[in-house]
Amino acid sequence: MNPKAFLQTMIALASASLGLVAALAWNEAIKATLVRLGLGDSLSGLYTYAIIATVIAVVVLFWLGRLASRVGGEAAFQREAEG
Repeated sequence: MNPKAFLQTMIALASASLGLVAALAWNEAIKATLVRLGLGDSLSGLYTYAIIATVIAVVVLFWLGRLASRVGGEAAFQREAEG
């Protein structure tokens, strides 16, 4: 197993999944803000969740990026030139 390819795959999966979690958290917070005009409930909790999800995503991706730089600076996968 190629450790660079494995790490690149983990970064891609973590980026996608943590980005989705953060996006969904902000989506819920924004929806609750709009509902807040009438019956909004636990708005601060949704914003807190959105901020926490975003911070966790940034920290994990930063950590994976540092780990990738220790393994090797080159990307394990390279895109073919578009022509």
